[in-house]
Amino acid sequence: MNPSDSPKQQHPRSIKSFVLRQGHMTPAQQRAIDENWPRFGLDFQTAPLDLNTAFGRAAPKILEIGFGMGAATAEIARRLPEKDFLAIDVHGPGVGNLCKLIAEQGIANIRVMRHDAVEVVETMLAEGSLAGIHIFFPDPWHKKRHHKRRLIQPPFVAKLLPKLQSGGYIHLATDWEEYAAQMLDVLNSFPELQNTAENYAPTPAYRPETKFEARGKRLGHGVWDLVFTKR
Repeated sequence: MNPSDSPKQQHPRSIKSFVLRQGHMTPAQQRAIDENWPRFGLDFQTAPLDLNTAFGRAAPKILEIGFGMGAATAEIARRLPEKDFLAIDVHGPGVGNLCKLIAEQGIANIRVMRHDAVEVVETMLAEGSLAGIHIFFPDPWHKKRHHKRRLIQPPFVAKLLPKLQSGGYIHLATDWEEYAAQMLDVLNSFPELQNTAENYAPTPAYRPETKFEARGKRLGHGVWDLVFTKR
């Protein structure tokens, strides 16, 4: 897929990792994609992806779904240079901005995809290929009638778990308390997952506070992290 194009679905899907919104791509963001995609962009393919080949080394692989503008992703990759990060989002400005950050900061352990993460998980990732999965601040779909659109539901987690190694982890974060409770219920429903905390986990040191998160805390909003490991 051309990274500057909007993702297109071939068939109707019951689960999607995104809702496509219009966003203005700045010239700098588009230039960052055009200039750097051959180095750290990955195109969707209907065949398994060899992650070690994609990154040029053997190292633990972390999947990040929905990275926004990419600042936290870039910071996490800098804090954890011993791990590789496959970062997936569909929104052009965020993809462009992360490409720009990678180039400016000389980050070698991120590969970027602009595609529906559900399709990537189903088609491109081998079983047991991931050491961790990050999903930070997915759309909470506040209205009750829209809750069915939330990403963190049993069918999607069931797709993720085979890709996760034994001992690997899933780290979720949200600033919407009702969604946090749903996330906790969903992850607790899988016997192969074990919570690392009694309920919600302390924020791991590798996850930086985003500007959005800091603003929410100033307004009195909470943030909930969940970290589960695969038995």
